[in-house]
Amino acid sequence: MSDKRQKLRAIPGMDILLESDWVQSWEKELGRLRIKRIINLELSAIRNNIIENDEAKFNADEFKNSCLAAFIFASRPSLKRVINATGVVIHTNLGRSLIADEAVDAMTQTAKYYSNLEYDLSAGKRGQRNSHVEDILCSITGAEAAMVVNNNAGAVMLALSALAKNSEVVVSRGEIVEIGGSFRIPDIMELSGAKLIEIGTTNRTHLFDYERAITEKTSILLKVHPSNFRIEGFTASPERKDLAKLAHENNLIFMEDAGSGLLVEGESINLPKASRDITIKATLESGADIVTFS
Repeated sequence: MSDKRQKLRAIPGMDILLESDWVQSWEKELGRLRIKRIINLELSAIRNNIIENDEAKFNADEFKNSCLAAFIFASRPSLKRVINATGVVIHTNLGRSLIADEAVDAMTQTAKYYSNLEYDLSAGKRGQRNSHVEDILCSITGAEAAMVVNNNAGAVMLALSALAKNSEVVVSRGEIVEIGGSFRIPDIMELSGAKLIEIGTTNRTHLFDYERAITEKTSILLKVHPSNFRIEGFTASPERKDLAKLAHENNLIFMEDAGSGLLVEGESINLPKASRDITIKATLESGADIVTFS
C-alpha cells in the first residue's frame, strides 16, 4: 500500500500542471476551466489505474500526450459532415432533413443582425416568435392555430400537461410505442400528469374499446403514430373520423401524435405506397382537434 501511496504522491498537482508551457499554450483557445476539467479527467484515470494495477505509475510524457490529444479533440467542432449511406433519407441520428440553400442563406442573413424575433414592428411592442411560422403552417395544414416547440415529444407532453393533467387519456395498446431518444408514450404521459388508459390488444383495437373506456375522468382520445413499428396481417383500428365523432359526442378532445408528419401527398414526391402516411392536413380534416408532429 505504501508503494501505491508513493506513486500517487508522484503525480503533479493541478497548480503545477496549469503553469506548464504546453498547458498554457492551449488556455486561450479552450479557457482555463475547460483545461482544468480535461486534466482532472486524465488525472482521475491515472489514479484509478495506479490503485487497481500494481505495475501502473505516473508517466509525464504519456500524460502530456494524452492531455494534448484531448485538447485537440475539444478544440474541434463536435458536429461534423458525414455521408448518409443508411438508405433512410430523413434520418433522426444524422440531422433529419437537409435544409435548402435558400433557407440556409436566410438564416445566415438573419443571424448576422438584430431581428424582430419577438417584436411586432407594426404595433411597436413585444410580439410572439411563433407569429413568423404560424400563418405558414396554418396555410399548409388548414389548422386554426399552430405552435413550434423543441420536438414532437415536447409537443405531446406540452399538450397533455395543458389539457389532460390529472385526467385520463385513452390509447390503443398497439400504439404504446417507444420513439427515438428512448421517449416512451407511458413515460411522457406520466411526466405530463395524465393517466394512461390502455385499450384493445396489440394487433386489434375497435371503436367500442374506446367507447367502453370513456369515463367522467376522460379528457382525450389519443392516436399515436407507430413510427417504424408495424404489425401486418390480422389487425384492426378505427377510422380517424369515427374517433373524432366519438370524442366530440362525449365533449372530449381527439388528439393525434403524427410522428414525423407529412405535409405533402406522398404520391407527389414519389413515395412508395407502403410508405405513404396520411398528411397533417388530412388528419385535421378527419376531425382531429390537436395534431403534433416533427
